Amino acid sequence: MDHQCVRSESDDPFLRIYEPSELRTAAKFLSIWKPFLSKRLCSHCTLILSDRIRSIHPEFDDEYDDHREKNDMPEPAPQICTSECKSRSIETSSQRMSWADMAQEEDMERESNHNSCNPNSVVKTAAEKPKLSREQREYIRFMNVMRKKDFEFFETVHGKPLNILEGLQLHAPVFSAAEQKRILNYVASLLDMAQRGQFKGRTNSAPQKWMRGKGRQTLQFGCCYNYAMDEDGNPPGILHEEEIDPIPDLFKVMIRRLIKWHVLPPTCVPDSCIVNIYEEGECIPPHIDNHDFIRPFCTVSFLSECKMVFGSNLKIVGPGEYDGPVAIPLPVGSVLVLNGNAANVAKHCVPPVPAKRISITFRRMDVSKRPTRYVPEPDLQGIQPLAYEVDPEKRPNGSKPNGYDRNDKNLEAYEMTRSLQWPANREQ
Repeated sequence: MDHQCVRSESDDPFLRIYEPSELRTAAKFLSIWKPFLSKRLCSHCTLILSDRIRSIHPEFDDEYDDHREKNDMPEPAPQICTSECKSRSIETSSQRMSWADMAQEEDMERESNHNSCNPNSVVKTAAEKPKLSREQREYIRFMNVMRKKDFEFFETVHGKPLNILEGLQLHAPVFSAAEQKRILNYVASLLDMAQRGQFKGRTNSAPQKWMRGKGRQTLQFGCCYNYAMDEDGNPPGILHEEEIDPIPDLFKVMIRRLIKWHVLPPTCVPDSCIVNIYEEGECIPPHIDNHDFIRPFCTVSFLSECKMVFGSNLKIVGPGEYDGPVAIPLPVGSVLVLNGNAANVAKHCVPPVPAKRISITFRRMDVSKRPTRYVPEPDLQGIQPLAYEVDPEKRPNGSKPNGYDRNDKNLEAYEMTRSLQWPANREQ
């Protein structure tokens, strides 16, 4: 909706019959009740409702603009709107979303809790801590992501020693606790929509649990990948004629983060994703991702830490039980990137998880393998990574964040993976 059109509604004949004080009271009342009124509405309709309230009295313009800036990611919810909304697949350029303010909100909450216990520190803290712009906050978080890119484990492949983990990268933390919570709430809303049958074709898959570890629920967006020969005779791979839902808005926000923060290259912007929902004890058997998807690809971990096992020959030790030479812990909020030998030579699997877990895997399809009705996402075009070096005025105090050094050897043992004993370089 054009906001200029909304603002002009203050001249509406209906509003002119009321006094300004009455309009102010009405706007204040509706603003307070907006969370209830917008419950279970799609993001587009919630925005329309907010604009309507804002148009009643100008006093609420600034308050709303500030609120929308701090919460510019639409709240996902099962839709009760008409299909005209298309809210989960439409995100206009005017609705760009950022999470930079969430980090500030987390800092403010921690600071507020500290100040509530130490009243004398309130004035001092407020005076000492400068306000940072959204760009500065994002830059600090980007520069403080720990990145391990030198995984090594040698196995004999075709008679020669080979580092089967070449191309493997682990980035953490890429998504904060607040962001993880919002993503998980979003996934919950998608699962609710799936249960209501609101997705197309095979977007949702919840097979029968026919043996231990088998039958996890998945949601696929952008394309439908067939894991095995199906009843129609389709081989494993992307199904060209299968109708499926596009990538949801919030996942596109995640994709932009992955590109901007140098997790994935701008030449490999994902155009499909799959959400895996693991209940306790569920797993993924050994496999190499189909080459219908180009490399690299990545997976983001939520809810609980688990291990991904790698090896050129992984062993099946029992129903849903697998064993291999090297296991990589995946912290919550981290992103594991697979490329090179790690994606093409080594098989990988997820042994039975100790607790409920959700992962989102982002991949880019080979152009020749895309579905017949594939349409590129306009807001995933032209994404550029952040620069490692920026103008001094864009950096707090003109310096790099504490603890950042691209050549720091300590990055190999960063806190998020402190419990991991990396495999020694050796031949087998």
